[in-house]
Amino acid sequence: MNKAKVVIVGMGNVGHAVFDCVSQSEDMELVGIVEIPERIKSLREEFRKIPVTDNVEDLTKPDVAILAIDSRAVPSVASQYLKRGINTVDAYDIHGAEGALRLKKDLDSIAKESGSVSIISAGWDPGSDSIIRVVFEMIAPKGITWTNFGPGMSMGHTVAVKRIEGVKDAISITCPKGMGMHSRLVYVQLEEGYDFADVAKKIAEDPYFSHDELHINQVDDVSKLVDMGHCVKIERKGTSGKVCNQRMEFHMWVNNPAATAQVMVGAARATLKQKPGCYTLLEIPVIDFLCGEKDDLLCRLL
Repeated sequence: MNKAKVVIVGMGNVGHAVFDCVSQSEDMELVGIVEIPERIKSLREEFRKIPVTDNVEDLTKPDVAILAIDSRAVPSVASQYLKRGINTVDAYDIHGAEGALRLKKDLDSIAKESGSVSIISAGWDPGSDSIIRVVFEMIAPKGITWTNFGPGMSMGHTVAVKRIEGVKDAISITCPKGMGMHSRLVYVQLEEGYDFADVAKKIAEDPYFSHDELHINQVDDVSKLVDMGHCVKIERKGTSGKVCNQRMEFHMWVNNPAATAQVMVGAARATLKQKPGCYTLLEIPVIDFLCGEKDDLLCRLL
């Protein structure tokens, strides 16, 4: 088996989980880690057998880069790797025409020009949950689907809070209210000299939080609150043909970074089976995410 050469970009919670997933994938080989300069020394001590650098050019050229980074950094970082002819996978979680669809269009032209492949929004939501929503709508084309998150830690929202000036540490908990509506419970630990009311105002104005019910609390030590578990419940009530009240439900409890990382690793595998361009998970045959011979997978899963 020719193993895919993989590089991990960013070694936060998701990056560490990606490391574990790649290590357990018999069809992949980790060729290096890329991080910001100030973290390289500590990471080299942690991963003594893996090259760690701030420049991918220092490494054996990878087939695919898994971008375990903040969504807001994905557009610029992904384009840099694609231009080098390196496939990319990310867990970009900004929805809508001005989010994922714009990113897809921008990266698609770069990927086609360089002969590379990008798969965006390849986490568990957006990502694997998106596939569940398609299956539900295939069964009942008319109706309403509700996606309910939590209670649990949202990585995207937590990172968004940590980026705000004056925040030393933070965690954002998503709480489901039912029928796709949510509230956000944010706990912040402030840097010295900052006013809680000013910081809270900046959080409330951030696009990650401005559309939901929001409760912000100041605490002395965020580390005592951290639990990376999360869950999702997807429900649909719709119509198949002329038959109403078709009810479907999907419920999943996960460790957030681990689930995100595993989907990204599956998407990294899928990049090697697509023509140049940028894709979402919805545009890729689901079998391409799995390790193994196609006939064996079909025999087992069909």
